[in-house]
Amino acid sequence: MSATDIVSLGAAALREKLARGDLTAVDVAAACLQRIKTEEPRVQAWAFSDRDLVMRQAEAADQRRLAGPPLGPLHGLPVGVKDIIDTADMPTENGTIIDAGRRPSEDATIVARLRAAGAIIMGKSVTTELANYWPGKTRNPHDAERTPGGSSSGSAAAVAAGMVPLAIGTQTFGSVIRPASFCGIVGFKPTHGLIPRTGVLKLSAPLDTIGVFANSVHDAALLVDALAGHDAGDPDTRVAAPPRLSDIAESDPPVAPRFAFVKTPAWDEAETATKDGFAELVEVLSERCSEVTLSDPFADWTTAHRILMQAEMARNLEAYYRRKEGLSEQITGALDSGMAVSATDYLAALACRDALSRELDRLLGRYDAIITPAAAGEAPEGLGSTGNPIFNGLWTLCGVPAVTLPLLTGPNGLPVGVQLVGRRGEDGRLLRTARWLSEALRQAGQDASVVLGEKP
Repeated sequence: MSATDIVSLGAAALREKLARGDLTAVDVAAACLQRIKTEEPRVQAWAFSDRDLVMRQAEAADQRRLAGPPLGPLHGLPVGVKDIIDTADMPTENGTIIDAGRRPSEDATIVARLRAAGAIIMGKSVTTELANYWPGKTRNPHDAERTPGGSSSGSAAAVAAGMVPLAIGTQTFGSVIRPASFCGIVGFKPTHGLIPRTGVLKLSAPLDTIGVFANSVHDAALLVDALAGHDAGDPDTRVAAPPRLSDIAESDPPVAPRFAFVKTPAWDEAETATKDGFAELVEVLSERCSEVTLSDPFADWTTAHRILMQAEMARNLEAYYRRKEGLSEQITGALDSGMAVSATDYLAALACRDALSRELDRLLGRYDAIITPAAAGEAPEGLGSTGNPIFNGLWTLCGVPAVTLPLLTGPNGLPVGVQLVGRRGEDGRLLRTARWLSEALRQAGQDASVVLGEKP
């Protein structure tokens, strides 16, 4: 196979060829490195990439296969890792000049699990400054004059540009779902606490969630299966057997799923083409979809999210704050605001989160998934912002799983994601529903341009 053919394959297809011996890990790694060499000058997705280190990993993977022991579930698959996740053999600079040259002494738990699963770590993908709003250097692969989103900008762009089949990001507001939407790939933010965060830059423990990027729902599930599970270093993980998401995602639902179309209180911020596209999507789903209005308490979710995010950031990033001459005004302002949050307001925000989570759990007891925008529209022009995360933060606050599918196309021919939200802890059911929706639209002949009312 040519390098072009190899990088066009998804993770599941590559895994099968690697397992059969049709491809070696060296073949796959070399193809991805060639793609990086071609695309990186334009996309700039990587904070660190070392060809020799990658090839040594690939050669070791091939030697393990020849030696005969059982292979890991990600054997030979290249994965990009966001540059706020510690790696012992690569720098982790957290998107800030303050950490320039920082070399962690050990791997984050999820990096250790990647290695144990046989993955090839291709490098560290660009993050915005301290995983916040100030943009990094990465550009959108579909249009280099537009943002790829953030803060997991490099991870999303690397998958969308075909540099890697899989990548890891994090979400505290909308940092997985939004960039996946802008870049036209699958982004999955699991239930809060499903994947451990030990060794990952901490912003806000009640909100921080590890997420993944892939080209299909199945591929995303394969990666999460290798990462999920209890870790003593992260008290939000659960002592329970991790779910087999890939098996559930590939299964058929017992009955056709039912969807709740939720505009959210941010609907006025959606672009006209996005509103029109969702109107047509709801029409296509017909009796399988009902419009549902969230109750009044949801109107103030942004206040609770802001307090939890800023107060926790002020605590967790205090060491950076003391050296704020290296920080952007945006970060400094957020930390200033966090320092001023009272204990009463913080506890009220936690209570609001818990109340909204219970209400959402009741709603999702009647539907398989909520369907809602992943972003206001296409990736905005310009590189001075990572776009508006307003359609993501509510689901992050409530800790529920969310996935975005590249099902729509905007008026400029750029991707627009359809976000599905599931019940807390029912990640497999959500991914199964997402796969059902993708296949149902394809079988109905509803490609992206038709759904949005643009010409085919």
